[in-house]
Amino acid sequence: MILAVDVGNTNIVLGVLDGDEIVVNGRLSTNIYETEEEYAIKLKSFLSIYGFPQIDGAIISSVVPPLIGTLKKAIKIITGVSAMVVGPGIKTGLSIKIDDPSQLGADLAVGAVAAKAKYPCPIIIFDLGTATTGTVVDKEGNFIGGFIANGVMASLNALSSKTALLPQIDLTAPKKIIGTNSIDCMKSGAVIGTAAMLDGFIDRYEEELGEKASVVITGGLSKAIAKNCRHEVNFEENLLINGLKIIYDKNK
Repeated sequence: MILAVDVGNTNIVLGVLDGDEIVVNGRLSTNIYETEEEYAIKLKSFLSIYGFPQIDGAIISSVVPPLIGTLKKAIKIITGVSAMVVGPGIKTGLSIKIDDPSQLGADLAVGAVAAKAKYPCPIIIFDLGTATTGTVVDKEGNFIGGFIANGVMASLNALSSKTALLPQIDLTAPKKIIGTNSIDCMKSGAVIGTAAMLDGFIDRYEEELGEKASVVITGGLSKAIAKNCRHEVNFEENLLINGLKIIYDKNK
């Protein structure tokens, strides 16, 4: 079985795959100050919950460079395997047509690889995590760029911390778009506002592309947003885990 590890700024998403099937998945908190032994304990505990499946290979993508070496050592400690890392020298099958391909985050490349494997091009991919990102794969399958915006929870946390009367809230859609109390107004701004932003980007991206595109939404905060988009969108909870498996297979 293959252990796939996607390191984000807030969470580390884990997936264990048997062939192309995800048999175990979950999340750990991202903490750059923890040692390889501490992460080894967490990973072993996580795997033990599910019977500690035999791990034959591993692959990591990370937007937190200090944790790459830490997690590689932690995985080596508990499984004995040396994890691949998505980065220079790794074959992805993705042609990157941006100003400086070295600036492309590993998570965006992995998501594009997974989306290309499942959906017809062109493709628009939205990833809603610590940051909200939108990326575009053109009709030839080239990664051509996108946008980066403040993440939904980051915006809500900033709002709550900078205003005396606005509380922390859960990220669910309000019953009505026109909120009649503070919490529903915040939910409307966060959920409906983000969905409207994505709808607007879809319109403008398709106008620039000159054709309709497949639309994929992923990320820890994406489910509630996807339900409130007016365009047809495809919610993919495990897009990056699937992308990591594809890249692993290309390089094993």
